[in-house]
Amino acid sequence: MASLTFTDVAEVDLGKLGSAVSDWKTAVDNLKTLAGNAKSGLLATSDSARWAGVNATVTRDFVGKTVKEFTDAHAQAETIWKLLDDAHSELLKIQKSMKTAIEVDAPAMGVKIEDIGGGAVRWFFPHVRGDTDERTQEQRDAAQALADRIAGLIAHATEIDGSVTRALGKTHGGDAHNFGHSNYTSLDDAQVERQLELAALGPKMTDAQLAEFNSHMKYNAKDPDFTTAFYQGLGGPEKTLEFYGRMSIDGTGGDDKARLALTQELQRTMGTALATATDPDNKPHLPASWGAEFRKLGTQPIELEPGAMNSPYGYQVLGGLLRYGNYDPEFLNPIAEHVTQLHRDDPTRFMLNAPMGSDDIYGFNPSGKLGSGNDPLNSVLEALGHSPEASEKFFTDTPTKYNEDGTVDKNNSAGFSSYLDEFTKEDFQWNIDTNAANVMADEENTADALNDGPNALGHALEAATTGRPYDSDDTADAIPHSEKAAALTSRIVQLFGENPGLLQHNENGDLEDAETGPLYAMRDSLGDITAEYMGDFQRVVYAESGDDFPTFGAPAELRMEQARSFLSVVGQDPDAYAAITSSQQAYTSQQVDAAINTPTQSEASIDGRVRGAVAPGAVIAGIMSESRADAVIDYHTASDQEFNDAAADNAKWVNRIVGMGTGAVGERVPIAGELLGWVSEDITESVLKSIEQDSAAEAQKEAGRSYTGGREAAILSSEDAVNRALMNSDIHPDTYDDLRRAAKTEAGNSHDAGASWQRATDPS
Repeated sequence: MASLTFTDVAEVDLGKLGSAVSDWKTAVDNLKTLAGNAKSGLLATSDSARWAGVNATVTRDFVGKTVKEFTDAHAQAETIWKLLDDAHSELLKIQKSMKTAIEVDAPAMGVKIEDIGGGAVRWFFPHVRGDTDERTQEQRDAAQALADRIAGLIAHATEIDGSVTRALGKTHGGDAHNFGHSNYTSLDDAQVERQLELAALGPKMTDAQLAEFNSHMKYNAKDPDFTTAFYQGLGGPEKTLEFYGRMSIDGTGGDDKARLALTQELQRTMGTALATATDPDNKPHLPASWGAEFRKLGTQPIELEPGAMNSPYGYQVLGGLLRYGNYDPEFLNPIAEHVTQLHRDDPTRFMLNAPMGSDDIYGFNPSGKLGSGNDPLNSVLEALGHSPEASEKFFTDTPTKYNEDGTVDKNNSAGFSSYLDEFTKEDFQWNIDTNAANVMADEENTADALNDGPNALGHALEAATTGRPYDSDDTADAIPHSEKAAALTSRIVQLFGENPGLLQHNENGDLEDAETGPLYAMRDSLGDITAEYMGDFQRVVYAESGDDFPTFGAPAELRMEQARSFLSVVGQDPDAYAAITSSQQAYTSQQVDAAINTPTQSEASIDGRVRGAVAPGAVIAGIMSESRADAVIDYHTASDQEFNDAAADNAKWVNRIVGMGTGAVGERVPIAGELLGWVSEDITESVLKSIEQDSAAEAQKEAGRSYTGGREAAILSSEDAVNRALMNSDIHPDTYDDLRRAAKTEAGNSHDAGASWQRATDPS
């Protein structure tokens, strides 16, 4: 079916469809009355009459069939009404979202959206007299995101239109003399029927049919009615694994890029749908027995092809689905615990049947991210990375012991007290989860493959400590830290602060006493955790109180030396460095604003309060400068360019930190709307500028690295923070220079202190 266009969706008069819905409701009510009268009148009279001769068969049967047609007519009319009513409701929502995008969002961005047919649109910035027509990459990205959102709305409307058309055709049946064909209780009901028809084809689905399957799943993946009915219709957990396993092998086993892309979409949508269907808070949802059955099947072969020599285990197939969706802990955690304990007992258990000796294929993980899908441990850690509540419980609750078949062993303990402690043992065995031929002969590919597990672990810890999926949208709201999440963060900092070698990366072995640690690949995630808890880190630098350096939710109790050691090794990763630097400057800016603008009874001078606000962040900046120099000069694990390139990708932390502070700041200064946007943009610009200045050239090695550009960057960023605060201040202008000078002096001194603090422990 041809796609609807932008104009179709934006301008269609849905009032006419609403009138049709109302008319069909009237028809349903009238036919219900007519069918009732026919049954109680005509049929009752016929049944009680004394028929004889031909009438006893022909006429009596005719009366019965006629009454049935009245009943069928009512059922068919009711189906049509429900289909149109559901479609009308859904299309109204889509059109409302479309109009908001066109009439509110686009004008606010200065963007025009143009229909180019086929469900596609393009964006452009119309020329305005006097405008230079220069646009930042951020503006262009925002315009593209708006166009993509509109295209998604058009695709959703097309999917609904196609589903209703198909269902109405089945309801009518094409027979003008007979009612009583397919009847549906809702549009979901019709869509599930079609979805199961497609699923029955399995790998025989054409690309067009698979695209249709994905479309239905995409727009209904968070609908409990649809997802529950779909998975029940597949026939249970084993049939679910068989269907997904066959589809994933079909889509990844060749060189068909289009088929692979469709299979990747199937993985995403089916995973999200399974999370919805297994959430016990949803109504309806799949019974708890599905989780128990998946655990039982986890260690059993799943026959994907009759007579196959080698069949995957259930957990290998299920893992591909678990990588997508926010799963409830009641469903996910028993699976994650069972998989982890199986790995602990025998790390190679699931790897012995992995296909080898051919070019890498993605197997049960069509996404190709973090492994081919043979090792279910990587899969469940990725699942936890998308499931914050489950991940928090997984890392903070006491482990439960599971038997081989996935049932709880009530008579024994797991034998360890914490999954975090287990994963961070130096001798913990991570697997090389790739199907590539001769991977062990390629040292670089081997190292990359060994990083998949630690990367997934980092994602899981991010979700557990931040309350958000690790790859959540940059604009996602910050979530106040729970006591368990804050305590977990404290334990993470303690563990790696006392054992920094776990995270160390000495790429070329230039420093003989510095071996590469097994978990260095997760430093980017630890950088994100640090950025999230910037208030806690700034508090510990000078042992400040929570009142002066507020945390976001429950505080993480950190120790100074552990925090310094943790920051120094984590900051050697470009992404972690950029996240920490962005967060630090945003948080420090808010502290400076509070020092200057918050009414206080304190007799301390304003310049003294400004120095106190700047100092902790500048110490962290000094640690980051030295960490960057370590990576570039000593370990040769990254270049200055890589550190600079990472900066733009981590600017999101400015928005998040500013967002965390608006609750307190909003009472004093109306930082919202345009002003909030300006503050974020101004801090982001300052961050990008300072990161570029904080270079670590080879020549600095001879100078003892005492004069890195990081010091100047810290000084300038502190001055920027004062300037922002003064824009909302009623302080006399004569005081401005004194406050700037106080901030800059303190920033320089504290940056030196931070750099020296770390440098004293650097390997030589």
